[in-house]
Amino acid sequence: MVEYTRRHPVWLHIGPGNIFRAHIAMLQQKLLDMGECKGGIIAAAPNNREIIDKIYAPHDNLSVLVRMHGNGQMDKEVIASIAESLAMVPTDEDWQRLLAIAADRELAIISFTITEKGYKTKDDNGMWLEAVQKDLAEGPQKANSFAGKLTALLLHRFNAGGVPVTLLSLDNCAHNGDVLREMVLQVAGAWRKQNYVSDAFVEYVSRKISYPCSMIDKITPRPSGYVRDLLLKDNLEDMDFVKSSRGGWYAPFVNAEKTEYLVIEDNFANGRPPLEKAGVIFTDRETVDKVEQMKVGTCLNPLHTALAIFGCLLGYESIAAEMKDEDLRALVERIGYQEGLPVVENPKVLEPKAFLKECIEQRFPNPYIPDTPQRIACDTSQKLPVRFGNTVRAYRDSAQLDIRNLQGISLVYAGWLRYLLGIDDKGEKFAPNADPLLAAMQEKLRGIKPGHLEHVHERLNEILEQEELWGCDLHKAGLAKMVEDDFICMLSGAGAVRRTLHKLSA
Repeated sequence: MVEYTRRHPVWLHIGPGNIFRAHIAMLQQKLLDMGECKGGIIAAAPNNREIIDKIYAPHDNLSVLVRMHGNGQMDKEVIASIAESLAMVPTDEDWQRLLAIAADRELAIISFTITEKGYKTKDDNGMWLEAVQKDLAEGPQKANSFAGKLTALLLHRFNAGGVPVTLLSLDNCAHNGDVLREMVLQVAGAWRKQNYVSDAFVEYVSRKISYPCSMIDKITPRPSGYVRDLLLKDNLEDMDFVKSSRGGWYAPFVNAEKTEYLVIEDNFANGRPPLEKAGVIFTDRETVDKVEQMKVGTCLNPLHTALAIFGCLLGYESIAAEMKDEDLRALVERIGYQEGLPVVENPKVLEPKAFLKECIEQRFPNPYIPDTPQRIACDTSQKLPVRFGNTVRAYRDSAQLDIRNLQGISLVYAGWLRYLLGIDDKGEKFAPNADPLLAAMQEKLRGIKPGHLEHVHERLNEILEQEELWGCDLHKAGLAKMVEDDFICMLSGAGAVRRTLHKLSA
């Protein structure tokens, strides 16, 4: 398989982290096991060599997948579909290999799991990121940002004959194919203005390359010490964790839930493996959009965000433990069943109510999934408009729905503002997780703390009108006063967060 893949590189994946190994690489493993294909996947790290040198290379690109069932059963399987692992570092010899792969006519797919932040070319003020701006000025030969390096690989493919290829984002963000396309076109367009590339290259990346949208779903938390100890008892060796310089945790194994979904727009420019035989749902873009909105905007991600915020405030260290809390369970049930489902359009390929029920009754309560509210609480400012904005706008624009019924979403918005104060429900300080707007938001809330409510209305007045933060102006939507009232309730002293939550569930 390894030798075949080197001679026939069909699939290159960028972003070889946990979700890739637990889900995407296992899809190809299934095809190999069934005899449906001969080649594997080439994995590439987008920024540095850390995961390649510390995880992939020492274990011959093999990993162990541990599927964790709610009853304690654990299925263990070797992931052996990764034929080669490389680093996207232009000064490294791997770069020459990546250029050769990019030029190969048989390359059909370049897929990505680089997180939503990986596609960013500009900061929150609309200014080019420094590394991207440098690439735009210096051209493809000196590209060093991710956006620049990817576009440079595509330029090399264009110069080698311009065979079409599919760029497939498998990241958990809305309209991920469009986001990826926009990133590539921004770089290509800027290079065209500087005469680094031709009009024909811009035409190639805009018309000859396809950028399907997708929806991926599988909870794949950081490696578990419990799982590591079990593998050591099975006589596996060198199972230690590695923390990357970018904050990610990796191990020679991946622990994940059993449940998984992958829905992809069937728009491939140069063919694809028969992944439907491994469980992938191929459909049209409209259906992918509906599935993505169902999952990201109603049935899973909003509930995760709610649990993350209140889990940190109430001192929980696992999502499963939170689901035993009657107040928190009532909150996510209200957000999902009562507030979200009325505005979800059924995508047909997955049934929303059944999907939601599976999350609340099976997936979130699984005590063997070591997922934490602290992990999920990262970058919440970037998630709020995506996970709740569509529901709020739907209520705002509906003649039949009353926005005053969004008591759960209002409480989550207020809970996030309360979380930003860095004081838990016992009155003890904690460090809020990394967020690009953390410092700015904390400055806007400066001086507000439990028992000190001076200027709350004035401070929140400005914050709640920010459409980019909430998905719409909450004053105009009619939700601002509810958020402010909930926020004030949670500032009345120790235990106020719990009392406010309980009042909603009572």
